[in-house]
Amino acid sequence: MTHWTVDHAALVLAEAERARTDRPPLTAEWPELDLDTAYQVQHRLVGHKTANGERVAGVKLGLTSRAKQRRMNIDSPLTAWLTDRMSLDPGLPLNTTTLIHPRVEPEIVFVLGRRLSGPGVTAGQALEAVAEVRAGLEVIDSRYVDYKFALPDVVADNASSARFVVGAHVCRPEELALDLEGCVLDVDGEVADTATGAAVQGHPAEALALAANSLWERGIALEPGWIVLTGGLTDAVPARTGSSITARFTHLGDLTLDCR
Repeated sequence: MTHWTVDHAALVLAEAERARTDRPPLTAEWPELDLDTAYQVQHRLVGHKTANGERVAGVKLGLTSRAKQRRMNIDSPLTAWLTDRMSLDPGLPLNTTTLIHPRVEPEIVFVLGRRLSGPGVTAGQALEAVAEVRAGLEVIDSRYVDYKFALPDVVADNASSARFVVGAHVCRPEELALDLEGCVLDVDGEVADTATGAAVQGHPAEALALAANSLWERGIALEPGWIVLTGGLTDAVPARTGSSITARFTHLGDLTLDCR
């Protein structure tokens, strides 16, 4: 029997990502893994990335749908980390061979203009810290077989973070009704799904506020210049080699990711 520890779990996940090989969820072998310990694993996993020269570029939110939260018995989005090496320049293709089983979902993206820290942050206060709103596509890539995992597993795995691309078109938050901002997700020219910003916690700023308060409990603040992926507006679609995935927003513009 393997004696599971935070360090061992982080190394196992780092190796799965490096080798592009999926594995059973941690909880299959470490059933005692709880949410607090999973966040410690996530912290250690990101520590491996920064030790190898990556720089923290921001955060992402997961499980921002209230329906999904009820199913997972939580009342706040998950938080995870973005690094500069996860970022793709707009227009550049996604090399699917560098990942395990990538999927793509559209996001409303915030770029912070000032520091944001809990406790007690409201949606209005959170939005005041936002300098820019942009379109985004996130590429997720679970290190677990068939994306099957319990809540602590996905937290430990940095919420399946892999790649992301942010659109060039910039809006100010006060210019938009973000809960009404529409998005059509196309795959190879066919509509795969549609949503509005209300799919994210009722309003993306609500998700940002909850994230700020949740991170404060772990002694973390959101810093100026950080990118915040506020959560998938639709279900993620597979990023198959040769496919083209486009998010068409009402005001934030179109953003396309080609998979080579």
